[in-house]
Amino acid sequence: MVFTIMSSYVVIAVCAITIAIIVIEMLQPSRLWAAGGKSPLEWGSIPRLLPRYFGDVHDRVAREPLSARMHALTAGSIIGLFLLSPLNAALVLTGAPGALVLAMTGTCLFLVAGLGAGIVLQYRRRLARPERLSGGIWARLRLFFSLACVFFLGAALTALVPAGWPDGLLAVLLVLTGAAGLCRLAAMVARGPMRHAFAGAVHLVNHPRPERFTGRASDLKPLDLEAPRLGAGSPTDFSWKQLAAFDACVQCGRCEVACPAFAAGLPLNPKKLIADLSASMRPVPARLDYYGSPHPGQGNGWRSTDAWQELVAESEAAIAPETLWSCTTCRACVEECPMLIEHVDAIVDMRRFQTLERGATPEKSVQALTNLRMTDTIGGADPATRLDFATDLKLPLISATGSTDTLLWLSEAAFDRRGQMVLRAFVRLLREAGVDFAVLGADERDCGDLARRLGDEHSFQIQAKANIATLARYRFRQIVTIDPHALHCLRNEYPAFGGMHTVRHHTDLLDELVAAGRLRVLRPASGGITYHDPCYLGRYNGEFDGPRRVLGAIGFELAEMAHSRTRSRCCGGGGGGALSTINSERRIPDMRMGQAIATGAPVLAVACPGCTQMLEGVAGEHPPVRDIAELLLDAVEARA
Repeated sequence: MVFTIMSSYVVIAVCAITIAIIVIEMLQPSRLWAAGGKSPLEWGSIPRLLPRYFGDVHDRVAREPLSARMHALTAGSIIGLFLLSPLNAALVLTGAPGALVLAMTGTCLFLVAGLGAGIVLQYRRRLARPERLSGGIWARLRLFFSLACVFFLGAALTALVPAGWPDGLLAVLLVLTGAAGLCRLAAMVARGPMRHAFAGAVHLVNHPRPERFTGRASDLKPLDLEAPRLGAGSPTDFSWKQLAAFDACVQCGRCEVACPAFAAGLPLNPKKLIADLSASMRPVPARLDYYGSPHPGQGNGWRSTDAWQELVAESEAAIAPETLWSCTTCRACVEECPMLIEHVDAIVDMRRFQTLERGATPEKSVQALTNLRMTDTIGGADPATRLDFATDLKLPLISATGSTDTLLWLSEAAFDRRGQMVLRAFVRLLREAGVDFAVLGADERDCGDLARRLGDEHSFQIQAKANIATLARYRFRQIVTIDPHALHCLRNEYPAFGGMHTVRHHTDLLDELVAAGRLRVLRPASGGITYHDPCYLGRYNGEFDGPRRVLGAIGFELAEMAHSRTRSRCCGGGGGGALSTINSERRIPDMRMGQAIATGAPVLAVACPGCTQMLEGVAGEHPPVRDIAELLLDAVEARA
């Protein structure tokens, strides 16, 4: 009986100590986050924590069933056993056998779950650990979890001692042995793998992009150009919500596997990037060692010896410039992240500092931005020549009538020969369907997408405000464009500056016209085809089915690539990728074309002029690259 009472008190004491350790550990990152930029606490979102956790988070976790089961068993058993163990001990001390039976039943169920979690953890973290999973202390997590389960087993046996089994001394020894594992898990809340439990909860409640939970498309937030410091040059330049998000990373490596830059051998591993940003806010002794894959071609260590200094530099800094400029802003990493971390936002914030504060934009990008400032076009063309490609088509100008049903946004494709071919095909389809449309002509300026992704927020805002002022002079029902980047800017990013318009992609309009019978397929196609989902049309704007319906209406049999829809692989041209001169082991468009070839389809369908350029630039034999508008025109036009 002495051992029973002793063990019960020890169980309660260890649980109390564990809670105290957790509270103390939570104070450390909280103080670090407080040094970041001000942003309001979202107290009203606290009730939404569980729906976001069991909905948005587990939707992504469930993409790997084994990981989902491991996470559910591990988290569920630890929480359940931690709540029931001190309760059992208290019931033993107070002598409440009826309640104890119910509590012990729950404890036994959670112990079985904990045993299953331990087996899965052992398999996942040791016997079949994917390369993307971090090792080191992350791999030792299974040891500390197993010890914690020993504690809970001892706590359960303590409650059974009064019934005559087992020996009370055994229960005490198990409790004392397992206490070390439980306390070690608690100590990881600030300095180890368990930090995602606290930081993740704070992050989900105070997410920098709450619109993600309502299904809205992601848009970059406007930068205050009057601020004393532009962009993120040090950890304190990020908002405290972003700093909390960096600590929420579980180093699962899903972003690493999804990243096209990492796959191509470019010096970017999004997992390493977030780990470096998390470590950058900590003093040297408190930094967490990183046990995952490095940025390709770079070392795996920390590049700096001083905390809170500039984040990006050629040497002695957390992040190399080449890492920053390797990103294509495709958001594949964001789409896969189970903790919903916004990697791309962090990269763009750091690019803003490099471009606006340091003037350190890559050389080829500098020329494009200079062209934009001088001519309002990326290629340096005279806007007055925007309609030269379609002189014979006699495109109607909205300036002549003041109004139209559909305003056709030509974009930079009007200055590119391949893009011009797509525009001509689309114009012929609009006329075939009897659509009332017009163009801006020389009044149209570049939408500013490239400038914004390269960090030149100043040039972007100039273009956005000028375009919005131009659009305000005319009346129209909708804007349609063949360029997903222009679509995203006009639809999702211009509203922050007052540009509220209905903006559609050309495949969406074509899908509507075909369904309404205004475009009739007179020459159905036959055979197979594969389709490349543009990042800014698919992941950014959620448009996946429209292009596929048009291809089906034409008569093609669609063969999906290994990566499609939300998991589509980037063509490599976004975010300034088309201007990149960073060395890599292979080219991103080559890898994507390889996936297209693997389907065996004789044609590769696209829906973005940028993707067309990148994929047609692949060397060697490959399927012809055709825009959906071109394919539909072939099927609609009756030929002798």
